[in-house]
Amino acid sequence: MDALLNGSKLLGHWPSILGGLIIGLIIKYFTFLRTKKLRSSKKLPVDGKEQIQGLSNKSSTEYKKNYWKPALAEKPFVPFVPGNDLNPNGARHFYELVRGRRSIRTFNALKKPPISTIENCIRAAGTAPSGAHTEPWTFCVVEDPSIKSAVREIVEHEEYINYTKRMHAQWVADLRPLQTNAVKKYITDAPYLIIILKQTHGTTDDGRKKQHYYNEISTSIATGILLCALQAAGLCSLVTTPLNCGTALRRLLNRPDNEKLLILLAVGYAVKNCEVPDLVRKPLDDIMIKY
Repeated sequence: MDALLNGSKLLGHWPSILGGLIIGLIIKYFTFLRTKKLRSSKKLPVDGKEQIQGLSNKSSTEYKKNYWKPALAEKPFVPFVPGNDLNPNGARHFYELVRGRRSIRTFNALKKPPISTIENCIRAAGTAPSGAHTEPWTFCVVEDPSIKSAVREIVEHEEYINYTKRMHAQWVADLRPLQTNAVKKYITDAPYLIIILKQTHGTTDDGRKKQHYYNEISTSIATGILLCALQAAGLCSLVTTPLNCGTALRRLLNRPDNEKLLILLAVGYAVKNCEVPDLVRKPLDDIMIKY
């Protein structure tokens, strides 16, 4: 062992190693102090009039409670009005309705549903639950042909790169049976595009940043309700998540930085003799476990 230690090349550099360790510990210590100070300032802000150390009539807990006012307005509680009693047939009818929904890629460009139908579907989506009732979603309905063409140009540019460079070969192979590629003709053919944005945060009436909890999950739930509403209205849709297009689409639509692209939804009617893959969904026993 002594021979090994004496012959080690590392021992010849022990001053540099020791100095590096000391410098690292010093940096870590000052980083710890800075982080602690930042956390303290965020958890317990000082308003300039009253230092927390000098609180005379308040405890620190009471101070926090008074500062962290809810971003939402205080709401009174009202009696809950339940819906109809349990209707097993209603659940079955709903299943029969939504089981027929399929994503299509060939839209009838000449047949356009009334905008009031789209508005009612989005009203339904707006009933979705959300974290702390922040409703962190924006539904941009695009029917202007020039804007749809601009959307298509953005998406096709990025999708070409995705298919040729970014996406794994297995991913491209898995999409082949669905006959998808970088050409997105449905974007300009569909009468409507609904570009769904999640809001990472909002702003309170007094100008403070309002945290939006579970914004992606909440917006995804709202999108699910929207898909069901569109199906109930007799409309067809296609759910897409165009990779690397979020910033360009947000700028095209002149949306703020706190809104991020989640889904691009094409909506309208299918062309005559439209075909879809003959897919089979998993049986109930594969998706539900009873305890």
